[in-house]
Amino acid sequence: MHIERCYFCSGPCYPGHGTMFVRNDSKTFRFCRSKCHKNFKMKRNPRKVRWTKAFRKASGKEMVIDSTFEFEKRRNVPVRYDRNLMATTIKAMKRVQEIRVKRERAFYKTRMADNKEKDRAEDVRVVQQNIELAPLDAKKRIQAMKLSEKNTEKMEMDE
Repeated sequence: MHIERCYFCSGPCYPGHGTMFVRNDSKTFRFCRSKCHKNFKMKRNPRKVRWTKAFRKASGKEMVIDSTFEFEKRRNVPVRYDRNLMATTIKAMKRVQEIRVKRERAFYKTRMADNKEKDRAEDVRVVQQNIELAPLDAKKRIQAMKLSEKNTEKMEMDE
């Protein structure tokens, strides 16, 4: 069973599912669902449509270059079956998958590192807008935080 890739979203096209468009020059395009087929007919660019894998890779949201992707490429050299070779290949596949998961997790953490500062600034802004809803103790703490922030800004300006 060969699982094709959708031309538009790069999702899996299982046998018996989706549609296939054959152009006059005999080039074939497989689509996993009608949504992808319609977007293709509207001549949309998959790199500009936010829900596609092409967009995620083009905008830096997923790993594009990594040595673990080299193992997934198809090789057109036939190899005679060998039980030991198959066993070592399966072990290597599991190890490569572990490495890839670890690298993807590290990539995600570095990508999300800046968001903590943005979220904190957003939280402070929301609290400042709705300060009248906060209890008295919280108001005093917020005012103390503002004073400390101002003092640090002044010290940075003096340097």
